[in-house]
Amino acid sequence: MIIFLTLLFGIGGFGHALFVYHFLNEAAKEATRYAAVRGSTCSNDSSCVASNSASGITGPTTMADVASYVQSIRPQSIDPSKVTVTVCGVSDTSTSVSDSGGICTASPTICSAAVSGAGPYVRGYPGCTVGVKVSYPYTFIFPFIPNPSITMASTSQMVIAH
Repeated sequence: MIIFLTLLFGIGGFGHALFVYHFLNEAAKEATRYAAVRGSTCSNDSSCVASNSASGITGPTTMADVASYVQSIRPQSIDPSKVTVTVCGVSDTSTSVSDSGGICTASPTICSAAVSGAGPYVRGYPGCTVGVKVSYPYTFIFPFIPNPSITMASTSQMVIAH
């Protein structure tokens, strides 16, 4: 019976871990797409109005707006306080942002578009790259052993459209 229950809980635990990883992967891709269509040149067209924003803002997206978007697509079984969203390349990030999340650097690979009068690299400008990393510390629930925890993460990058 002990072996059967361990096997049963193991299948359930790994199934839920796979579900969490799938959420992280999908959330990173969708949040990157969300940020890419709301770049710094985004005006009040149909994609940049407040009713089409996760946090109710008009115009270009911000780091907080992307984090709100990830929370809005989060399933109920994911603890919202443990989801970490790191964003690089949106218009409110500075050019000296550190690469602690592993998704951005202050180099031409993040933004190769130069805008006259605005410096050599302008974040959030069409042609630049936006990156999103979504991470979550997952704790397995197995009987008879301590709760092992691993941090799952997924990263996505995309070129900003407008």
